[in-house]
Amino acid sequence: MLWKFLRERQSWILFFIVMQLWMNVILYLDVGLSTVSAEYLNMTNILLFVLFLIWRYVKEAKSIRKLEHFLGNALDIENIVPLSSEKLSSFEEVYFNVIEDVESKRREQLNKMHVESLEEQDRALAWIHEVKTPLTAMKLMIDSLGDYTLKKRLEIEWLRVHLLLDQQLHHIRLFSIENDNMMEIVSIRYTLLKEIKNLQTWCIEKDIGFDIENLDAEVLTDQKWTAFIIRQILANAVKYSGNDTDIQVYTSKDQDGHVYLYIKDAGIGISQADLPRIFNKSFTGTIGRHQTASTGMGLYLAEKAASKLGIRIFVQSEEGVGSVFSLRFPLKNEFVKIMSR
Repeated sequence: MLWKFLRERQSWILFFIVMQLWMNVILYLDVGLSTVSAEYLNMTNILLFVLFLIWRYVKEAKSIRKLEHFLGNALDIENIVPLSSEKLSSFEEVYFNVIEDVESKRREQLNKMHVESLEEQDRALAWIHEVKTPLTAMKLMIDSLGDYTLKKRLEIEWLRVHLLLDQQLHHIRLFSIENDNMMEIVSIRYTLLKEIKNLQTWCIEKDIGFDIENLDAEVLTDQKWTAFIIRQILANAVKYSGNDTDIQVYTSKDQDGHVYLYIKDAGIGISQADLPRIFNKSFTGTIGRHQTASTGMGLYLAEKAASKLGIRIFVQSEEGVGSVFSLRFPLKNEFVKIMSR
């Protein structure tokens, strides 16, 4: 901060140097001042000027610290101390009052935007719940159809709409996940089989089977959000797998006791160029450019939800061979630490 202060006061320093030079020229040219000690005057003036600079530096540094403290606590509206309550000079009051006005307007705008965002979320949630009613009625009508071929085709389209609505619902709730979770012991087998059953129609159409091994593990996590994460990965595995293929699902434990859930497909795979960006928002990659059904939101939402629950997602993939998605669940003490942040 000292060097910034000196650079800011270059004009003062230059003015002082010019005045000292002018004084020395006068003392040298004026015979009547020949008895005056130039060295004494120079040292006295330099000492006084240095003391003046030190005083100004201390005073202005204190003002800057006040300002930094004010801006640092600007979002903590309850504990904020108005700058006008401090002892300020008349000049300091002018620019501090301007800063307070700007900060006050900024907080008002942020509050207004926050309220509008909440209202928009409420409208979106209400719309999704309204759409679910006719969607449920459509499912009942589809189940009552006698034409098996038509019934299966309609079930698949219904499932796609259902998954998109579910994705949008969790997208809205993602930012308040801390208020919408419940820590409990979750059975991997129960959660996975339930999600596979929901995708049954789609799997039957593509003749996709599941090879399930060693799913007896239990983890401490949130049931609903963990199911959502698994749903996104399973849906992608089914979507990008070829007909008449199998998806392998199994679990394991590492030496520290972390439970790993593996979902391995024999689909089209992911190119090495796209692999680092598959969790980016709206990223569809090379494959997505050839499939209009891809939104690029599934893995993004899954990764965001997983990070809030302490779940790590790892991906191994080779284009044309398939992909392996693995979920590493946190230990009990790790999960408690994450939820208490």
